[in-house]
Amino acid sequence: MTAKDSLTAMNEMTSKGADRLSSLGDLNLKIWEKLAARQLEALNLMMEQSVRQMKVASESKGYNEFVKAQVEMAKEASERMMEEVRTNMALANEVRDEYRSWAQTGMSEMTAEIKKSVASAA
Repeated sequence: MTAKDSLTAMNEMTSKGADRLSSLGDLNLKIWEKLAARQLEALNLMMEQSVRQMKVASESKGYNEFVKAQVEMAKEASERMMEEVRTNMALANEVRDEYRSWAQTGMSEMTAEIKKSVASAA
């Protein structure tokens, strides 16, 4: 392998490495957007619950009615939070799979490049 071939191989590997990092940045951005949307959904749920609590507190005619409404709201809130947890776990699994796929693709491309470089050097 000549010096020119070595430089060409290094330039190709550097260029492809930059492309891989760019694709990682794109993947990070896409995942961040999904996670931010989930956070906003959780915040919305909490705000909704707060508004309901204020409404119950102001409209209850007595202590028993207030406590009964609080218990019902707590039950609904815990059910919705469990739904959120399930959704977030599914999202975490999706994110894991996307990162794994990105890493495997990068490793297989790099392995192929190294094998090609070694074969041409021999």
